[in-house]
Amino acid sequence: MIEKFKYAALTLVAVMTMTACGGDDDDSGSSSGSKTSTRNANANTPTRPEYSRLEFPKLKGGNSVVLVHTDPSYGVNYSVEWDVSKKSQRWSCFQWHNKNSGSGGRRYSGNPQYPADPDLPKAQGWTPDNDPYYGSGYDHGHIVASADRLCSNDMNYQTFFLTNMQPQKNAFNSNLWAKMEDQVRKWNTSSMRDTLYVCKGGTIDHADQILTITGKGLLVPRYFFMAVLCKRSKDTANSGYKAMAFWVEHLNEDHSGDNLKDYIITVDELEELTGIDFFCNLPDDIENKVEAQYAPNAWGFK
Repeated sequence: MIEKFKYAALTLVAVMTMTACGGDDDDSGSSSGSKTSTRNANANTPTRPEYSRLEFPKLKGGNSVVLVHTDPSYGVNYSVEWDVSKKSQRWSCFQWHNKNSGSGGRRYSGNPQYPADPDLPKAQGWTPDNDPYYGSGYDHGHIVASADRLCSNDMNYQTFFLTNMQPQKNAFNSNLWAKMEDQVRKWNTSSMRDTLYVCKGGTIDHADQILTITGKGLLVPRYFFMAVLCKRSKDTANSGYKAMAFWVEHLNEDHSGDNLKDYIITVDELEELTGIDFFCNLPDDIENKVEAQYAPNAWGFK
């Protein structure tokens, strides 16, 4: 399910009218009955319908391909932008709503532990028999966590694809990163949201944001990030949307005792740091407001 992006001049794309529903995908960028504009100068070109989903950032194109993983019962599971030349992902993104918010323990314990992505040709990615993580000193750092996808065996299995991994030091992966993941899962409640839109990853685009390159060519990000957009139709401000971001340095240290508030930045700031245009499928007026907001208290931080 791969499609290369070949960009010409982009046209302005109007985003469909959205009806938010806690139990269904919430894919478009305006609110039913709202008075907000649907103008969107930076939306993805919808060469595939998934590219208009709100969790998607602006697609880079060039050497990158998009991998959209699906489940027959739940629809889109998560999506990845994979840089073929660097053999590394730029980000993984997904939605959370009532329908796909399962519970229970890890479902996948197969062999190989980290399967090749069936949507990526062997020449374009890593394979289990050529897994660069083993012996590298780095964990297979899930971007979409196994615990984020527990509603079906297939959805959980897909989180173990090598394309959903970034190399992480164990002290980082098991502590501060895990704490951030747990915080986002705590936000995934029906009282908090109709739908959460999440985009996560590690920095690979700029040389000064790459910590090192291992002997097998594995790019190790110097920083990791999470961008979170929340839609709650009961809220009146900004058509029910709010957004925030985490930005964290990839240190070989245990910082699990840190206050996560110290790592919160605005989505605008995250875009400046990464060069990635997050939540680009929102109507411009909503996007401009929510991405500029720094409001930790709106997310439960004191």
